[in-house]
Amino acid sequence: MGILTTITRMWLLRSMQPFSFVPDNGETPPDIADTPSPGLYVHIPFCRAICNFCPYCKQLFQKELCQKYTDALIQEIERVSSSPPGRVKATSLYFGGGSPALAADRLPQIISALREHFDITDGIGVELHPDDVCISTLEALRAAGVTRLSIGVQSFQERYQNILGRRAINLASLRQALQAVPFQTVSMDFIFALPGQTCEELKRDLDLAFAHGANHVAIYPFIQFSFTDSKTPLMPNPQKRRLLDETTTYLRSIGCRRDSIWTFTNTPAGKYSSMTRDTFLGFGCSATTLLKNQFRINTFSVEEYCKRIDRGRLPTSLKLDFTPRQRMVYWLFWKLYTTRLARREFEEFFGVPLEDAYGMEIRLAKRMGFLTETDGILQLTDKGAFAYHHYENYYTLAYIDKMWGLMRKEAFPAGFTL
Repeated sequence: MGILTTITRMWLLRSMQPFSFVPDNGETPPDIADTPSPGLYVHIPFCRAICNFCPYCKQLFQKELCQKYTDALIQEIERVSSSPPGRVKATSLYFGGGSPALAADRLPQIISALREHFDITDGIGVELHPDDVCISTLEALRAAGVTRLSIGVQSFQERYQNILGRRAINLASLRQALQAVPFQTVSMDFIFALPGQTCEELKRDLDLAFAHGANHVAIYPFIQFSFTDSKTPLMPNPQKRRLLDETTTYLRSIGCRRDSIWTFTNTPAGKYSSMTRDTFLGFGCSATTLLKNQFRINTFSVEEYCKRIDRGRLPTSLKLDFTPRQRMVYWLFWKLYTTRLARREFEEFFGVPLEDAYGMEIRLAKRMGFLTETDGILQLTDKGAFAYHHYENYYTLAYIDKMWGLMRKEAFPAGFTL
């Protein structure tokens, strides 16, 4: 696995140089003035219970600690955002976790702090646990300016809920709340490639999602991270591909369009993604910031996060200064997650034609049936989408698993390479 990602990295970077992350003392804020139209991300790490499969930065909810954390979060927003003159245009704002609804009483304050510095042009999204989908919470979110919801269903079926350590979902209550308080986008997340899972079972879940208020669905593959407690066996790749291909065909047959590798919508306005931004600013524990030429990641420790803020410094733990080629590869990887790539966008961002940078790779991908092209727009085929999915699994386990595993152990590591 490591050999595959290493060879691919050296080939695409035209270099043996690894990604080298160095420690950051939190004294220098990111250069927002040189960050065109960033997305905004806020991490709320608190959960009522810890799911055994979840790799994200999270902590059991304690009201007092959540209040202290939110106070620190607002201070981080002020310190990062106060340097540019005037308000900065931002494409979107997403709250992830954890379960952000556990801080619902403070979300209006956080959003207000961000609006002082950013003009949010493309809506505000919040991740929700199904238990938090009730009329009172949804009304509070909508009053705060939230326009998009992402509900972490994972599965409506008891068999897979048991595997994932989740409780049964009250479908009638879910539907009633979503009908009473409408939002522009209601996305529901599902995990696929669970042991023995069939396309019929997955289709049943997706049908229930659309029948109970969703206009967008995400079907993420089950990934076994080295540091989680889950012992769930993995589905073999041929079976996983059949499941993804059959599900994709089914979703298209009922009028859905694919808007990323794992997401589909049945309405023009139904979109939800916090990952496909050219640049973004992250706030909170474990949040990442992607600048034009730099990547930053905050500490995973809630306690150390608050201590850094109390000392008047930012909670940045590690940073990476990109080489030009490294930044190109990172941009291309996440742009292809949308299944679509415009040559014009690459040239506008990097100042060089895509053909000059990766013409050979594009021609090879076309010959292999991974890409098609029309009027300068490159589009992943279904074969290409699965190849991306397959490689993304390698990338996740070779890179993200290593980084997150280290940062769960050390609040401020001495640096490392990938």
